[in-house]
Parts: sequence; structure tokens; C-alpha cells
Amino acid sequence: MGGHVAEYRSIQRFVPDTVLKRDVFSETVMGHLADDPTVKVVLRRLDGVPWWARPLSQALARKEARGLRAVQGIEGTPVLLEADAGGILRVWAEGTPLHLAKPSDPLWYKDARRLLREMRRRGVCHNDIAKPQNWLMLPDGRAGVIDFQLASVHRRKGVLFRTAAREDLRHMLKQKRNFANALLTPSERNLLARKSLPSRIWMATGKRLYNFITRRLMHWSDGEGTENRIALDGPAIRDALLANGARDVAFAAYALSAGGVGLYAFAEADAPVQMPTSGPQPNLLQVVPALPRNVDGTVRTDLLELIATNRLDALEQMQAGDAELAQVVRPIVAGRLNLTDRRIR
Repeated sequence: MGGHVAEYRSIQRFVPDTVLKRDVFSETVMGHLADDPTVKVVLRRLDGVPWWARPLSQALARKEARGLRAVQGIEGTPVLLEADAGGILRVWAEGTPLHLAKPSDPLWYKDARRLLREMRRRGVCHNDIAKPQNWLMLPDGRAGVIDFQLASVHRRKGVLFRTAAREDLRHMLKQKRNFANALLTPSERNLLARKSLPSRIWMATGKRLYNFITRRLMHWSDGEGTENRIALDGPAIRDALLANGARDVAFAAYALSAGGVGLYAFAEADAPVQMPTSGPQPNLLQVVPALPRNVDGTVRTDLLELIATNRLDALEQMQAGDAELAQVVRPIVAGRLNLTDRRIR
């Protein structure tokens, strides 16, 4: 890797199909191998990166490729096929992101510790598993981890390595606290309560600078690199829709085919709802008879995100066995408005 950004066709084996996500540093595209259409693969594409972001984009790509090479053969880590200045090609990891799977089985957390332990033996620290999006529940119920952009590979297992490895474990336990709090042991709770010194320094200094640059200057958040349109424009749009007859409003972000992030608004109403001509506007507005909800009445934004991004395969898994939920979701899927963000024409 390195050097000038290559053309998209630099990885000849890849046939593109759908866009999964997009930010200023890369575009992640699903596809298949030209010589074997049955093999689903993912390309982190680098050729569309703005000139001012290319140095950092290439540095992150080199770091990711090095981390992926170091973990090859570990169950639950991505299978790397190819890497050059144009992108990183890997086998598609079947599984459900943790914030959607919400595992409560202790076996998943036991396997997640096994995965971190095997990575540690090879001197690899992930450094970005505080995000539930980077954890997967695999089809067999085991743990998987993706997105090695910030991973570090250590030749010597000194203080820096041990601190980073400890933080990886602590961040995994944060997922356990969020989704299966009752499973935490007393020793795990003690570890969660004790942040390392570098972590405390980062939270007090570097994290604030990071948040200022990414959220104030670049207008995106840690949510998978998507611009924070929901937080910026959502409240005003919600008020306008409620004033025009909507009972409730929910939002989801999706990648625009021309670049950037679109805002998809779902308005629950029995009649058409119009947006005022002034003020912030959603890119797409879909009026639905009912929004999917949890037992406590809160909106299932996880399902709406899948609809907005055309992740219908994952959506089927999420509503499997719940006929009542499927009845609510079916008309929303049938009337969805974003049919192009994931399909490359």
C-alpha cells in the first residue's frame, strides 16, 4: 500500500454490487469475485477520497492491512484476500452487528474473550471495539470482529501493548454491560470501573479535540462515519411534521449515490404529510401507517435503519418468528423510497 491512489479497477477480481457505507476516508462496497460469483466479498475503496484526506486515508488503510494480515487464521476475524493502494479486499463476514443482535447468551461473551486472547497472542490490539458496530454475532452464535483501521501490531509486548490490550477487553465488557449486564462478574465490574491512565488522558484531551474536529468541523459522528444529520436537522424536521399531522417521526441515515449522507424521515400518519418549504428538509420522507415499536413503545430505529439502507437480508433475520412485527414492517418495506444508495449502476 501507499503511493498515489489507484483506480477502482486496481483490484481486478472484484465485481461491485452494493454500497454499504461511505465517509471521507473510504467507501465500503459489497460485491463478488469475478471468477467465483458465489463468494461474497467487501472492498474498502480508496480512489474516491478527497485530496486533503488521502494521506490519512492511506495511513489508515496501511494500518488496517497490517492488522488483518496479523490475524489471519483466527476464527471470527475477516479473511483478507488482497490489499493495494486502491483498496482492501476481504471476504464478507456473515453476521449481525452487536447493536442489532444484542446477545444475552454467555457463550457469545466467552467466545469474544477467546477472540481477544488469540489476537493478543499475536501482538494485535483492535483499538476500536468500543463501537458495537465492529462486533458481530456470527450465524453459529460465536463472536466476530471487523474494521481494523485503528488496529496496532506490536513486536514487543511492553507497557503500550498491555495497556491497549486491557482497553480492548474493557471495551468488550462495556458491550456485555450494555446487552447482558446480569452476566458481569465482580472482577469484570471492577475492571470496567478502572480506566487506564492513557484512556483517562485521552478522554480529557485528545477525545475533546477529536470531537471538535469531526463533529463541529466535519459534521460527522462516531456512528459508522455517517454525518450527524439526525442530530443537526432532526429536531426541526420532527416539529414541522408533527405540526402537519404526523403522530410520530423517526429518522435514519443512508449513503447518497453522489456522496455524502442523506436523511430519511419516517412519519407515522393516516394521511399524506407535507414538509414546509422553509427550514431543514429530509432527503426522503415516507409516510407510514405505523412505526415498528418495542414492547415499551419506543420506536425500533434499528429496523428503520435497515429499511433506509436496503439491508433487507438483515431485516428478515431481525423479524423472523415475530408475525406481529412483520405485519407492521411489511408495508414500510413495500413503500420504501431509497432504492439506489446500495446499488451501483
